Amino acid sequence: MDRSEQKFGIFHAPYRALTVGIILAVTTVAFEGLAITTIAPSLAQKLQGLHMYGWIFSAFLLAQIVGTMVIGQRIGKNGVFASFVASIVFFVIGIVIAAASVNMGMLIAGRALQGFGAGAIVTCVYYSITAGYPDRLRTKILAMFSGAYILPALIGPYVAGLLAESLSWRFVFWLVLPFIGLAVVLTLPAFRKFSAQGKGSAGNGGKEGYAVLLAVGTGMLLTGLSWITEWKGMALTAAGAVIMVRPLRKLLPEGTFGARKGLPATIASRGLFVACYSATESHVVLALTEVKKLPADLAGLIVAAGALSWSTAAWLQSKLDAKDRGAGRRKRVMAGIGFMIVGVAAVMLAVGIPEGGIVLAISSQLFTGFGIGLAHPTTGAIALQHANAGEEGEISASLQFTDAFSPGLSIGIGGAFIAVSETLGPGLLTGIVSALSLQLLFVIQSIAISFRIRQA
Repeated sequence: MDRSEQKFGIFHAPYRALTVGIILAVTTVAFEGLAITTIAPSLAQKLQGLHMYGWIFSAFLLAQIVGTMVIGQRIGKNGVFASFVASIVFFVIGIVIAAASVNMGMLIAGRALQGFGAGAIVTCVYYSITAGYPDRLRTKILAMFSGAYILPALIGPYVAGLLAESLSWRFVFWLVLPFIGLAVVLTLPAFRKFSAQGKGSAGNGGKEGYAVLLAVGTGMLLTGLSWITEWKGMALTAAGAVIMVRPLRKLLPEGTFGARKGLPATIASRGLFVACYSATESHVVLALTEVKKLPADLAGLIVAAGALSWSTAAWLQSKLDAKDRGAGRRKRVMAGIGFMIVGVAAVMLAVGIPEGGIVLAISSQLFTGFGIGLAHPTTGAIALQHANAGEEGEISASLQFTDAFSPGLSIGIGGAFIAVSETLGPGLLTGIVSALSLQLLFVIQSIAISFRIRQA
């Protein structure tokens, strides 16, 4: 490498447009994904589809898995330029459909297209980081990549609530388009320089088919659970569960179902606490706006408290990790999950209190956010410790898959609880408490499995 090139950073001329484009693309996708949490209850009410509440999130997350797998295979065949263009097209079409929705079916279709596009966009970004930056700059751009989630997590829920209260929930979707347009203008010239690297990995070629099959099976399961009081619901639930088994075994590391010591237990524990966090967050907003009757912007601020706590804990764990050179990682995972247990229990109490409970709700978000901030990056580091040479990409894909699938399933099951509760008569509050109880069980199971985590 030329000595002059060694002086270049990620914001210097050779990399500036690609860097800013990547940050904008990731920030936009993150904002859209996080903002929807605040406006989802209002959407469900106005489109007369509260019984389908969980699908607002599950459709996005399940389609995200498919987008990640499909585009991950196509990049090697078609090149990142064509793949990124296709990803943006899916994402933008999904935004437009969601913004123009007149019923829940249309909204969910839009959310599915957004999810496919979002998963595909992030996959293209990872590829561009590998192809577009020298090794010495990759850790820096990856740090910026992670940092791009912080601002949307802090302001996204509040801004979305403010727009929904003062203008319309539709503006939350329309607001995204100018930023994604700017990201495209900045990144496409750089992406044109990246050529296809061959025909993709033959060993992973079947994964996109398994991802589609898993999404179909999960959709059948969640739909069936919503109609579980009828025979067709029972049949759909059983069929969906059967269809899901083989794809999950193919897409997760061997031994994950049995939480075998080492990497499988790490992935299993992570999947459970990530599922708990995402589902708890979505149901907290529903409880605050529909049960406690808080305005959407205030509910968004409460959720933002959890995001702030997450970022604080993530910074703290990086300092602790540097201090003990990774020796205390498993203890930090267990401590983080312990914080989450306290947080979920507190939010259940806050929801159940007839009057007030807002301070308790804020405290619960601080605890759950701090807990996942400790556990989430640490489990990622432990998982990558188990990677042999050349396996880093495969384990990274397993982490991405777990982070998308487990919340999609958990939120969907919670949404089904709410639908059944409303159908049978106990009402919305009972459904929300039931959904939160499930998340508490998940996070308790996660801490039990964490004892089987082993650092390589």
